[in-house]
Amino acid sequence: MRYTVKHLTRYAYGAPVDLGYHLLRLVPPATPRQRLIEHAIEIDPRPKHVGGFVDHFGNAIRHVAIERRHDTFAVELDATVEVGAAAAKLPEGPAWEDVAAAIRNDGFTAEWAAAEFAYASPLAPDDAEARAYCEKSFAPKRPIVGALRELTTRINRDFAYVPGATTVSTPVAEVMSMRRGVCQDFAHVMIAGLRALGLPARYVSGYVRTHAPPGGTQRRGGDASHAWAAAWCGPAVGWIEFDPTNDLVVGEEHIVLAYGRDFSDVSPLRGVILGGGAHTVEVSVTVTPVETKA
Repeated sequence: MRYTVKHLTRYAYGAPVDLGYHLLRLVPPATPRQRLIEHAIEIDPRPKHVGGFVDHFGNAIRHVAIERRHDTFAVELDATVEVGAAAAKLPEGPAWEDVAAAIRNDGFTAEWAAAEFAYASPLAPDDAEARAYCEKSFAPKRPIVGALRELTTRINRDFAYVPGATTVSTPVAEVMSMRRGVCQDFAHVMIAGLRALGLPARYVSGYVRTHAPPGGTQRRGGDASHAWAAAWCGPAVGWIEFDPTNDLVVGEEHIVLAYGRDFSDVSPLRGVILGGGAHTVEVSVTVTPVETKA
């Protein structure tokens, strides 16, 4: 499936900004199921300096410097992306305990790239409630993929999707207590619980097509960036991505933007400014299917 993606972020400042330095994570990566056809990033005001690098997690970063006075700042991504479907049938995978065992003694095995995602991170800490909740799906010797699929369904069922109930920094412990939040909260709960069981899990930011499929309901999370979790299922299976907000195995409806340990690693736009005072921010995302010739 091919899509056009438009992602606009606009800041309005209460006082003039004299200097602004920003990091942009707005280039959809190439993955085994995703191909970036073309993209452009428009920045207003036009920056004096633009640079780029690839971060530790493989995300393409642009850093921009705006060294003149301004009272608004806007960044817009316009991209065309082609996405493949998920596998028609998921593998069972090994027993989940075998996956956890495969990444022990990390740094001395071939699985070090997965092992780094088995540790707590600032927004997905080692939380006892998240562990207790998640391990209900992980009976002894249960194949990992079935356990992950059940956990995805349980989070979707047990946690209410309530925009505005949380912020980007709401702790996992608070989300566990409230049982409500938005996509990033559900991803953090799933990731924190899996890591507490010794399983590698990473945070995925991106977009989701919010159409209502035949016989289904409209997807949640399309008015801004979406988020979900990827779990490492052993060396023979690799990473599989799950969307607890919509109770889905991630496939052709999802577009990846960045990978990290949690949201703090993948914020699409982050920076520092001199001046500005109070500010407001508006974010809008549009994902549109593109008809392609057979």
